[in-house]
Amino acid sequence: MYATQALTHLVPLAEELDKNKVTPGVLGFIVFAALAVGVWLLMKSMNRHMGKVDFEEAPQEPKEQAGAKGAAEPAGSAKRK
Repeated sequence: MYATQALTHLVPLAEELDKNKVTPGVLGFIVFAALAVGVWLLMKSMNRHMGKVDFEEAPQEPKEQAGAKGAAEPAGSAKRK
């Protein structure tokens, strides 16, 4: 069967559809499901990475010690752990 013959057989079927009703169909569901799985995987990865973060802050030094200490270090130097 040629493509043109198949198309002529499908045209009457398409006219039976309600032209005022639009549905996403199977393709819409597949795209939505893929997006949902992607978001779920991203959330799982984010939770794993957030578990590795250390939120404890170093105790603050009094201003007197910070001023004397800051003068000894060159400007723009950063401390590394």
